[in-house]
Amino acid sequence: MPGKVGIVRVSSHSLPKAVAGAVAGMIRAGEAVELQAVGAGAVNQAVKAIAVARVFLAEEGVDLVSMPRFLQVAIDGEDRMAIGISVERR
Repeated sequence: MPGKVGIVRVSSHSLPKAVAGAVAGMIRAGEAVELQAVGAGAVNQAVKAIAVARVFLAEEGVDLVSMPRFLQVAIDGEDRMAIGISVERR
């Protein structure tokens, strides 16, 4: 597992292609990535971004594996339940 983990917060308004570009760039740099999403719309955009990132990286012979989990994040001083999706090079 890579030593550094980059965190990308995803909202329901995030563009999957832009998030995918960030994920692909971090993976190329040897980092693992954690996407953090609060709400169904944000989780939907995060999952689409992982699919697009796989396409971006497949051209280089790289595949990804993702592992979802529940986590708590602080938003405006309140703890909220979120989905964290770890994304690593396979």
